[in-house]
Amino acid sequence: MAAPVFHEDVFYEYFKPILHPEAQREIWGGHGLETVGKDLEIVCGHDPAFLWTVVDGTTGEDQWIIPGLHFVNRLCYLTTAIPHNGIDVEFKISRRLHTLTALGLKREISKLVRLIIATHVSASRMVA
Repeated sequence: MAAPVFHEDVFYEYFKPILHPEAQREIWGGHGLETVGKDLEIVCGHDPAFLWTVVDGTTGEDQWIIPGLHFVNRLCYLTTAIPHNGIDVEFKISRRLHTLTALGLKREISKLVRLIIATHVSASRMVA
């Protein structure tokens, strides 16, 4: 089953990416960390539940934010204030710039919260 896909606005609003003043370069609006050198050391020092990878799509038209530390097609890494806790989800960054309306963003965040709750309930049942 494919991972659910959300608009990038949902990622920024819900997971709250962290700015990194100690980063080597200001990329991704100051939120991004390079994939090598000092930035990679910063990434490796974070709890994996808060790490995300920005990757190029297979067609080259779109980019994606995916949970965890990945190496193939990576552009940069992001860390967030809210953990992903291993949920299977993707956030699409379209080359065609557009944002969600306030109502659309609220609806998408509600869908994400339901997904997170369902994932945790399912994981709890497996452990019990």
